[in-house]
Amino acid sequence: MNNFKKTFQLNIAMESKKLPNSAFIYVLSVLSCIICCLGGFGIIPAVISYYLASKSEGIYKMNPEAYDNYATVKKGKIIAIIGIVLNVIIIGIAIWTLSTIGWDAWSEEFVRKWNEGLERGM
Repeated sequence: MNNFKKTFQLNIAMESKKLPNSAFIYVLSVLSCIICCLGGFGIIPAVISYYLASKSEGIYKMNPEAYDNYATVKKGKIIAIIGIVLNVIIIGIAIWTLSTIGWDAWSEEFVRKWNEGLERGM
């Protein structure tokens, strides 16, 4: 009976846990890549995802044997970096476009295209 108790306690101690927010990190990082075309607003979930992934990596490095989903966090962090880069590029393009043609020319073109779409029935 005593050996069973020791084996049971050993199995409980060796049971792997999940890193906190691993699925949330992955979802946020993928979301940041998807919404990067909306004026660079995808940088917000990308930065949050990167921050959470860094925190989870720190937790993992303290006790690597205790956690089993480090690969998900690592993938989420890589996708978050890609999301940050994509969003910075989109923001840079928006700033460059507005600085070269100006806000007035851009807004006039936008209104013209909007009216064309309304006339076509779209």
